[in-house]
Amino acid sequence: MAQLEMKPKQAETVAPATAPSKPQSKRLIPSLKQLRIPRIKSELLLLGGTLLAAVGLTITQYDVAPPSPALDPSQFCQEIVQPKAAISRDQLAQLLTIPERGDRTKVQNIIKEPYCRMPNLSIRAGAITERVVYPLDFDPQTWLIVLYEGKTYVGYGFKRA
Repeated sequence: MAQLEMKPKQAETVAPATAPSKPQSKRLIPSLKQLRIPRIKSELLLLGGTLLAAVGLTITQYDVAPPSPALDPSQFCQEIVQPKAAISRDQLAQLLTIPERGDRTKVQNIIKEPYCRMPNLSIRAGAITERVVYPLDFDPQTWLIVLYEGKTYVGYGFKRA
């Protein structure tokens, strides 16, 4: 039994070697608290990533769409009426003030002779719809289509190349 007993001097030297973790961890915590590491909120990180992606896409955006070809009136016109006809911004603005189901002569006084006529069609039962076409003077890729039923102005639409 004498072998199992330790001397007091040996106990002092062995004790620090067997339990080094507690005193060191207590010393590390205050030193870690002194380090000020900036904490980034996830919302700010997401916002920054989105902005960076948007800037990157804007910078690297190339014009990949080929220029659209001019609209060929022979594809949709049945009869060319006035080859030099075109609608100005002022004429278009005046046309937009006329309500649908208005008088056809009011519309024709504003926009005059059409460039061409499209084939008639039947949108409503018992009514034949006439369609006339005008290129826009300020946007040659866009054409105005005006619809009439007899002496009534039905409405308008746009055709784009």
